[in-house]
Amino acid sequence: MDGLKHVRLSSFYIADFEAISKMMITVEIQQCDNFHVVPADTTVEDNQSVFMEAFLQNNRLEHISQVMGYHPDYLRNFLTTQNFLLREDGPLPYEYRHYIAIMAAARHHCTYLVKLHEQDFLLHNGDPQWLKGIAHAPRKLQDLYEVNKILAHQPWLITKQHIHNLLKSPEPWSLSELMQAIILLTHFHSLCSFVYGCGINPELDMQGFSLTQPASPATDSDSSEANSDTGDTINVCGDEESVGLEALLARMRQLDAISSANTTSPEELLKRFHSVEHQNAEITVPSGKNNSPRAEILRFVQDPEFSYIDFASRDSVSEVATFRACDYSWDDHGFSLANRLYLDVGTLLDDKYNLAANLTYYTMGDNREVDTSSFRRAIWNYIHCMYGIRHDDYDYSEVNQLLERNLKGYIKTLTCYPERLTKKDYDGVMREFKHSEKVHVNLMLMEARQQAELLYALRALNRYMT
Repeated sequence: MDGLKHVRLSSFYIADFEAISKMMITVEIQQCDNFHVVPADTTVEDNQSVFMEAFLQNNRLEHISQVMGYHPDYLRNFLTTQNFLLREDGPLPYEYRHYIAIMAAARHHCTYLVKLHEQDFLLHNGDPQWLKGIAHAPRKLQDLYEVNKILAHQPWLITKQHIHNLLKSPEPWSLSELMQAIILLTHFHSLCSFVYGCGINPELDMQGFSLTQPASPATDSDSSEANSDTGDTINVCGDEESVGLEALLARMRQLDAISSANTTSPEELLKRFHSVEHQNAEITVPSGKNNSPRAEILRFVQDPEFSYIDFASRDSVSEVATFRACDYSWDDHGFSLANRLYLDVGTLLDDKYNLAANLTYYTMGDNREVDTSSFRRAIWNYIHCMYGIRHDDYDYSEVNQLLERNLKGYIKTLTCYPERLTKKDYDGVMREFKHSEKVHVNLMLMEARQQAELLYALRALNRYMT
């Protein structure tokens, strides 16, 4: 099977997958009250196939795969890309890859991903001493931490000097190693957003589960502690009345009707971008003052106070200009650089971005034959706007017409402060959407965020190389 040459399996795993999945689902029904997954014993053929792929890759069916299973085409693409990054041939040793995943996930206090990759790190013969904290890791990994921190929270701050420092350090990185490391960092930063956004709990074995000792049902407070280590229950959505789905559909139809005749001047388009940018700065999110990251997470964190700030409120406005996609874009620049430094990774990422952005079933809630392209485009470009990236050919007035304020707050929290999100926030937005549609929104959010981080990093690499 392509892409699985590093996975060692016994016949037991394959022969008993069905029996194990039935046993898993019996117990998971008790545990998954706070989030919904596609059952491991699903009878849908497409889901069965991709779940088997996930099981063969990871020797387990992770909750992430079960949630993504609502969109099996995307899940198959995600698994291929993640398997390539973690297990296929590449410049970085396997234990380095999983340690970088731990470093990235710890920035958002994501216990689930940290624990998952601690296990994988040890399975790949990683030194247990490194798991005592970042200070116990090799100097080379410690040097990467500054880039990890910046990309996670304020990617516009990365410069060619950061690249120079890593390539010329006492334990230098090669360009190909750094390319793989940066993609791993951005992959797991954004995956944190998906984990929190879907309320994903750890697998049973990660909680000391025994096959003879069923786990207890998770409560809201248990779930919050497991995923976000926060007691903050402020609802980002507030009490604002949501715009109904019918009103949203009407706005989408109206925009589709006038888009072809749009002759808005470049000056007006720029003005609308800055309007959305400054409105974003006015949107409040749950406070992080009650966050209490566990010691087992904090040992992988340096400068814990460093976090996202609104791009419009940045200190060095004159030094950090708006990132114009027409000057450096993924399609025209980033894709080829990624492929040049780390063969085939650009193609895999490009397929994943396109699938997440263009995926549609032409439904919205109970409505059929719906063109959702304007809504999907508004979400993607709004996330880029939060990171200071402007698409010159996009009319940002569509963001205000299609994304109500509470949905903007949800997107901002989950993109920039995912550890602060609560189940109440998830339940308070897109109320007429099906759960699978909310998962799709979270997939777009994850991919748009990764692409934004990666664009800044690739531009810095390009500036260093030229």
